[in-house]
Amino acid sequence: MNPDTFEYAVENTQIIRAPERRIETFGQTSFRFFLVSELMDVVGTVRVRTGDLHAERPQIITPDYLQRTLSEDFGERAGEFIGWLREHAPQLAVLKYGFQFRKSNVTESVVHSPLADVIGRLNSEVERSEDPLSAIIHGVDEGWEVSLLKFASDMIETSAPDNLGDWNRRGLL
Repeated sequence: MNPDTFEYAVENTQIIRAPERRIETFGQTSFRFFLVSELMDVVGTVRVRTGDLHAERPQIITPDYLQRTLSEDFGERAGEFIGWLREHAPQLAVLKYGFQFRKSNVTESVVHSPLADVIGRLNSEVERSEDPLSAIIHGVDEGWEVSLLKFASDMIETSAPDNLGDWNRRGLL
């Protein structure tokens, strides 16, 4: 994929229907996605990809963890940097999110209908299923995996404040 396609996919991805739930703080989360994209060479034709996107349990990376990890590979200077972090940012904690994307769970079909009709039918299907972890994403056909990663990034961004709050309430930060 060339850089232009990548940027185009990122800029032109829309979350039509976000999941009702966010990434779980203390467990794994599996989102069901419906990614729709218009075929560029056939008018009124939409590709629908469905599958699962698995988010691993978020982890807290603290200065202590960084010190243990960095000192193995970066030596004495890493220790000095960690000391500086402890002094200047005692509450520093970085969240680490991991996603697994299994292509074996992905199916695709081509639908000969206008995009708005396809999205409307998918919205009805998701409502009937009452699945709080389903998402509908409008992406770019050639860069559909980038569109899916953009969705993952958005989920991390919206989940992080709740995850931090959960850890704070449990005294883990």
